[in-house]
Amino acid sequence: MIKMHVGSGNSRQSERSRWTFLTRTLMRALPLGLLVTAGSSVLAQDTVEWTHLGGNAHHTRSTPANNITPNNFAELKQAWIWDGASFGAASGRSTPSYVDGKLFTVAGPRRHVVAMDPMTGETLWSYREPNTFRWEYSMRADYGKGVAYAEVDGKGVIYIISPAFFLTALDADTGAPLEGFGKPVPIEGFAQTGVVDLLAHLGHEYDPYYGIPKEVGYVTSSSPPIVVNGVVVVGNSAEQGYNQSRIENIPGDILAFDAKTGDFKWKFNVIPRPGEFGHDTWENDAWQYTGDVSPWAPLSADPELGLVYLATNPPTVDYYGGFSPGDNLFGTSLIALDVQTGERRWHFQLVHHDVWNYDIPTAPVLLDVTHNGRRIPAVAQATKQALLFAFNRETGEPLWPIEERPVPASLIPGEQLSPTQPFPTKPLPYEPSGLTEDDLIDFTPEMRQQAIAALADWQIGPLYNPPLHRDNPLGKRGAFWCPSGGSNITGPAVADPESGVIFVTSRMGCSANQMLPGEEADLRYMTDNGTTTTGVTVARYANGPGAGAPRHPSGLPLWKPPYSRITAIDLNTGEHLWMIPVGETPDRIKNNPALAGIDVGNTGSGAHAPMLVTPSMLVYADTISDGTPYMFAIDKATGRELARVPVPAASRYGMMSYVHEGEQYIVLQTGSTLTAMSLHGPMAQGAAH
Repeated sequence: MIKMHVGSGNSRQSERSRWTFLTRTLMRALPLGLLVTAGSSVLAQDTVEWTHLGGNAHHTRSTPANNITPNNFAELKQAWIWDGASFGAASGRSTPSYVDGKLFTVAGPRRHVVAMDPMTGETLWSYREPNTFRWEYSMRADYGKGVAYAEVDGKGVIYIISPAFFLTALDADTGAPLEGFGKPVPIEGFAQTGVVDLLAHLGHEYDPYYGIPKEVGYVTSSSPPIVVNGVVVVGNSAEQGYNQSRIENIPGDILAFDAKTGDFKWKFNVIPRPGEFGHDTWENDAWQYTGDVSPWAPLSADPELGLVYLATNPPTVDYYGGFSPGDNLFGTSLIALDVQTGERRWHFQLVHHDVWNYDIPTAPVLLDVTHNGRRIPAVAQATKQALLFAFNRETGEPLWPIEERPVPASLIPGEQLSPTQPFPTKPLPYEPSGLTEDDLIDFTPEMRQQAIAALADWQIGPLYNPPLHRDNPLGKRGAFWCPSGGSNITGPAVADPESGVIFVTSRMGCSANQMLPGEEADLRYMTDNGTTTTGVTVARYANGPGAGAPRHPSGLPLWKPPYSRITAIDLNTGEHLWMIPVGETPDRIKNNPALAGIDVGNTGSGAHAPMLVTPSMLVYADTISDGTPYMFAIDKATGRELARVPVPAASRYGMMSYVHEGEQYIVLQTGSTLTAMSLHGPMAQGAAH
């Protein structure tokens, strides 16, 4: 059997060597005629792996597997369903990996690690971390997103970060904690090997069972680590910044460990200490007490360059930063670090002094493009504000100029916003930037006027429209800004590494927020994090009259469709190639009485699209008008639909594909279950192909 480890995270030179070996093996084994007519098919179809949650270290969510094509796409059938109900799975935010003949994922709030048979979905083994208060307090327990994989001394190893913030290494064959990795944890029930207590390396006092004192701060994880060149790099996440009313927290510092031993290698301070680059962007000595800036989205890496890429979120309290004036590096930034030393190679701050909750929600996407006549390594970052930032991933140089443009000033006393924000000149935004009356619903003149009236008490404006206090001089209820989540967690961007085209799914969503005194909010949030109340914070809990988000009286969105879309962007040129709505217009919109007799066209469903790239198509999942879930095959060059097929359940977050014993599978993340589709449907273990 010829086996390919596609996307294993090794260097491009290693990939070339592997292809050379496979080609030579085929030339010795196959007649010339068979090699000419079927050689490429044989190379690609026997075993194709999906080694990271994003497919490969570049996080393109692409596969070279091509058994499933537009010609047979409509023949796909349910192969198996894995039900995670017994693990408490609910969110559907975990993309399996397929390595060395097994599927691996995490499931449920205990973040069970599960190994599955790729042909039947049968559970082979599972691992659960012992209980701790650190786990009980975790706010992102069911959002593990996936696992990391590496080989240590020829043995496969699975790595996860738990909600309690332990790093665990497991034998991929048995699920047993890895011998010789980490140190014993002084908590009953923990294995004496295979575990690293990550809190021990952040520099804060803590209790192994209870964690960091809540008045100091809080840390957890919502993504797996990534293993690059023998180094395990660990991100983290923090308390939701939109439920905070106190200024103290700990920084989301980035940690790295030896993949074989678990020995600590380095820590990168996301809030720079005195003498470190960027320290001057934290005024009022805010670096001493505030925190967050967590790289909670999945990580990407270029093993050949020896770089790992991390995307961060804002500092403590998402919509107010009066207690931490300055640009606040490395908040809402893309950072490239040397994987062996943790040294910062380059960074770019996508939002200065971020008070819009524009945390970067998806992994950086790495691909090679032709730029100014030469082939270069690139990295692209999709954002909540529907701006795509593109850089040379080796140097950090933008592919096209990024301009600092003036933005509105804050009207909240004590808040000092940056006078400018960065805007890419290419590519153009893939959703409307900001909101004007021209962007509002216009199916009829009456509906347009109703939308204007609904927004009369809210301040609308351009991108980076600042938050407003309840007692603002404009007499408005608060600020309304768009987009609030153009790209977001549930719709990772995907890319075609052959063409250099990135496919971004987005939705036209807006956010309405009202700011009020921190002391008032503190009585409602009931948090025990921190000790010092903010002067101002957001009233996310206030949904009654005077603070609720505006609505159109018809129940329709206030703005024009499409409500969600997929945009293809050529990163060789920076140009948009095409845009299509996601799914179909929902019946609740088509049948809305206010639209009687009006053909609204395809508005899109309003959902982000889980996507996957193959050599012959872009695949995405969504629903048709009546709510039936489907998968769609799309022409990568034109956006034209090539085929569609109904699937058993609605899909979330992402999808993945692998080839096992000659059969290609597409796996959908369907809430508490995983649903596998294949051309031949259910197949018994050991069946002939």
